Amino acid sequence: MNALRNKVQLIGHLGNDPEIKNLEGGKKLALFTLATNESYKNDKGEKVEETQWHRVKAWGKTAEIIEKYVTKGKEIAIEGKLTHRSYDDKNGEKRYVTEVVASELLLLGK
Repeated sequence: MNALRNKVQLIGHLGNDPEIKNLEGGKKLALFTLATNESYKNDKGEKVEETQWHRVKAWGKTAEIIEKYVTKGKEIAIEGKLTHRSYDDKNGEKRYVTEVVASELLLLGK
């Protein structure tokens, strides 16, 4: 049951080309945003579409696959976990970030 405690699955389209960082020791990091869409009917029976944007990061082999095959607009499915962190911006204000750390990737679409 422990594997189910923090698990996220998303299917969406990339909002930008992935940012690839090569770190010390040859470790690779991919950063990108993923848009997921949901539609429903409101009280008036009108169709409403909502887009949610998710910050995603991937390490190692997953980042290498993203670097080779994933570009802006591409539809992908990811699985990973949610992480939260904070940092102080250049003005000294505390900022909070929620990200998905992707561990699995599936290329969809054409």
